[in-house]
Amino acid sequence: MVNAYGPPPLWQRPQGFSTLLYIILEQQVSLASARATYGKLFECLPEISPSYFIELNDQTLKQVGFSRQKTEYTRILAHAILDGRLNLDHLATMDDQSILNTLTTLKGIGPWTAKVYLLTALLRPDVWPTGDLALALAIQRKKHLRKPPLADHLQRIGQLYKPLRSVAARLYWWSYLEGKEPG
Repeated sequence: MVNAYGPPPLWQRPQGFSTLLYIILEQQVSLASARATYGKLFECLPEISPSYFIELNDQTLKQVGFSRQKTEYTRILAHAILDGRLNLDHLATMDDQSILNTLTTLKGIGPWTAKVYLLTALLRPDVWPTGDLALALAIQRKKHLRKPPLADHLQRIGQLYKPLRSVAARLYWWSYLEGKEPG
């Protein structure tokens, strides 16, 4: 696929609260929907930080596009950072599994959210975001499957790309977003 289309984008995001919040917004919605909500939030705040974020009331968050659940999850995240239960700067010094364990202790941050953070903010080389719909759809297209692979099948496919599963995930994401047939 790289030979046919060139390298995919890195999709690097800054480490920190704003990126984790954005990834939570991306859960189970289109990228365009998450981007629109994030853009409206950005207009409400001088910066997207935990301290500014918690000052917004639920009605404001609803008006910019936050669901009740995402309001709860992002507030939990902001409070965990502010009260010291979560040190995002420390994550970069930890191994992947420890990061997954740390992030997934917070309600609203599951394995998919944690893995996308590892892949895009921490740029870890061997992350496979099982449960990612775009990844499953791209693999379905490449392997000519009738349905997208389920999580266990997707996990087995990911093992084929160790120790560079992040590269494979980016290639599949790129092929999905560009509507290209994965090589």
